[in-house]
Amino acid sequence: MPHTKDEYSQWRESSFKALIPFLVFVVFYFGFSVVTRDFSKVPMTVAFIISSAASLILNHKEKLNKKIEIFAHGMGNKDIMIMCLIFILAGAFSASAIAVGGVDSVVIVAQHFIPSKFMISGIFVISALISLAIGTSCGTIAALVPIAVSLSDAMGFNPAVVVGAVVGGSMFGDNLSLISDTTIASTRTQNVDMRDKMLYSFRIVLIPAILCMFLYMLPFFTSVGTPALLEPLSVESFIKIAPYILLLILGIAGINVMFLLLSGIILNTIIGIYYGIFNIFGAFACIGDGTVNMATTIIVAMLAGGLLRMVRYNGGITFIIRSAGKIIKNKKTCEFGICFLTGLINLFTANNTVAIITAGPIAKELSQKYNICPKKTASMLDTTSCCVQGMIPYGAQILIAVSLSSSLALSAFSIMKSLFYPVILAIGLITYLIISKD
Repeated sequence: MPHTKDEYSQWRESSFKALIPFLVFVVFYFGFSVVTRDFSKVPMTVAFIISSAASLILNHKEKLNKKIEIFAHGMGNKDIMIMCLIFILAGAFSASAIAVGGVDSVVIVAQHFIPSKFMISGIFVISALISLAIGTSCGTIAALVPIAVSLSDAMGFNPAVVVGAVVGGSMFGDNLSLISDTTIASTRTQNVDMRDKMLYSFRIVLIPAILCMFLYMLPFFTSVGTPALLEPLSVESFIKIAPYILLLILGIAGINVMFLLLSGIILNTIIGIYYGIFNIFGAFACIGDGTVNMATTIIVAMLAGGLLRMVRYNGGITFIIRSAGKIIKNKKTCEFGICFLTGLINLFTANNTVAIITAGPIAKELSQKYNICPKKTASMLDTTSCCVQGMIPYGAQILIAVSLSSSLALSAFSIMKSLFYPVILAIGLITYLIISKD
């Protein structure tokens, strides 16, 4: 007899045993990574497959077929599927924008409007704008670190400081971007409009970002040198950044994110064909590659959805909420508890999106219990993961920056010494939670 939707949504009484799959994930992924000193040794998808298998082994009283159906129902959760669809469109937009030269054009335009004496602070701003537009800190770092290294040579700056500015700025933009996977994950898990979350997060990140900008303007970090030669500014540069501008305008206006992304993809395609960058079939290939590039994120999101449904069904979420209830006594302690949980998961997984997807359902339960505004919860999830991701030397952002600046022999820790934004943001988040009244 088929199981009903209500039956899938039910879960048992509090059970610590139900959390074993989470422990398996931490031990398997984090443990092997520490032993091998390489966080790329164990793919995130493999770690989730192992922990998902552990969730199916538990609860011998249930038939395997029923447990698989419950797991699959979690994978196919409406919010998970919408999240995956947005991931697909975001990947297509980013790939098409890069193909037409949109990233390079943003760099050229931004550099022409930033005085050379503010170059390091300007690099922070450029990184923030690009990341805000394309929705990925890793993509921004990959695009800008080579440029930043060249500028540091030309201007006489400390390369670690310049690279740190790129990483910090890219994480600022990623945190706010309407097409960032962290924004998508945090808003979908809390059923919040992306624009509302972005505007709320802006309250938290604005002052830390301004402080970071001024910090990079201090004479200690700058020196007088020969201005770097810039590519000439042209009408073509402004045309190629039009999709980004459209994205931001429509997003702030509250347009549906899927329509927004489709509009950007279409505009990128028109621009690419007009300038002879590709024909219609080349555009299709580019868009297809962009969607495929999101495969790992989509697989992780689906497996996480199934795993969380099994943990919930077996009483794990109830156990966490009841255990937290012994420590969490009011709204404020609940907010700090959500941030601590998110940060802890991020610390072990080294992936801010996975941390949000994993902590999101638990945070939603706690927020509803203590009457915390959903958009505030989404902002806390995203901002906390951003802070922790920037403070770990084995995070993807730092690893990419190190690999792209290998000619300068920069270590992860040398970059982190000049990566001020995540630390300032963490202080800003704690301060905001203490003084906020909502």
